[in-house]
Amino acid sequence: MLIHDDIFTWKGFGGVYQLAAGRCRLRIFDLSRGDHRNVTLLKPIVVVVSDLPHTGTGLRSVSVRSCTSHIATCVAHQFNIAPQRMTYVEYYPASRYGMNNERVIPAKIDAVEFTWFDDKAMHPKWRPLPSPMLETVMELIEQSEAASAQR
Repeated sequence: MLIHDDIFTWKGFGGVYQLAAGRCRLRIFDLSRGDHRNVTLLKPIVVVVSDLPHTGTGLRSVSVRSCTSHIATCVAHQFNIAPQRMTYVEYYPASRYGMNNERVIPAKIDAVEFTWFDDKAMHPKWRPLPSPMLETVMELIEQSEAASAQR
């Protein structure tokens, strides 16, 4: 079940200049509230972060990959999510390029695992999301995309 789908803004850690401040699309799903109630899930909260599309203003957004530990820490705090109950995922939608958009970079989903020190995510490790979780997350993303398109 989708419990959050919006633009997430995080504050940087660079003092006055707010270095590494940014925005991303944040979707939070709680699988314990869905059809899986009869199954105990070790990590029922799925956090999906995605870069925002370039707006053409000349300003490039900080990528979620470069700030992943900081974003995971902020999300866990702001949404009161226990890190050991959270699956953190970076989603990169398919993109097209070339003279006629004939070339495609396929969508990519990476799970990110952290070592948590006190309440801070550190030492991110990216890995492909294994099946059947990959299929579950893709289905959740597709459903949230369809719901966003209807708004």
